[in-house]
Amino acid sequence: MHFAHNTEQSKFIFQDYRRGDPRNQMREQGQKRIDQLAQAPIGVFDSGAGGLTILTSLRQELPNENYIYLGDTANCPYGVRGEEEIADLAIHASRFLLEQGVKLIVVACNTASQAALNILRATYTLPFVGVVPAVKPAARITKQGRIGIAATNQAIKATYLRHLIDDFASDIQVYAVGCPELVTLVERGELDGALVDATLQQAFAPLLEKEVDVIVLGCTHFPALRPAIQRVVGKKVQIIDSGTAIARRTHGVLDAEGLTRPRTAEGGNVQIWCSGDAHDFSRVASAVLGYSVVASQTTL
Repeated sequence: MHFAHNTEQSKFIFQDYRRGDPRNQMREQGQKRIDQLAQAPIGVFDSGAGGLTILTSLRQELPNENYIYLGDTANCPYGVRGEEEIADLAIHASRFLLEQGVKLIVVACNTASQAALNILRATYTLPFVGVVPAVKPAARITKQGRIGIAATNQAIKATYLRHLIDDFASDIQVYAVGCPELVTLVERGELDGALVDATLQQAFAPLLEKEVDVIVLGCTHFPALRPAIQRVVGKKVQIIDSGTAIARRTHGVLDAEGLTRPRTAEGGNVQIWCSGDAHDFSRVASAVLGYSVVASQTTL
């Protein structure tokens, strides 16, 4: 961890030897600072409502933590934008969360993680956790040797996804499809019904024609549609996403940094923000989360 150096404080400590070993005092102050940071919230951002599926997994894994969620709805979807623009949007979203005093940021968007995670880590000093498509576990559990990946158009074309396939699924057949229309459904809060089923049938038809037995949801919006997707693709096809793995990874990073909020603390709270219309996002976020929330609006 990086802490700002306070010259006056250091001068006082090293001059006043009568109060004990200055090194012990420095250690105590450092620990106090870490304990204070442990109470700080976790920041989570996505282009819109999709990252709320990651937030759900995080709260299941780390129920005592406080969270600040930002949906950049004014610029959604990220998946149709170029990498430079996505990186710039990710930097602005991270800056907002930093201004709220977060201790760690989860980039709850596959497209932003692939395009901007390295840039974010080079720009800011706090820990970042990105989303990785669940290619590795999909390759491990397939029985037919054929898996499908559903993601945004940008994520499907990303070099990062190709590297994942080469590293973990080189010995099986992998089919990928871009499904930006699913993002649109979630951003409208349309998670079920005849229109949803028809859209899903068309989107997943290319994968089902290849007789895949595992489908990776490579966009954080898609798990919001998971019951409908399972109904459309059938029980013989296993659907996986990275939500649980990302939550565990976040837990591990917090533990390693000494930043996990104590279990003795009261259950954490959640703040929901968006860069677009707050009333509309409140409705959509409530649908995705399964309980009522009120979002606040900010300008990035």
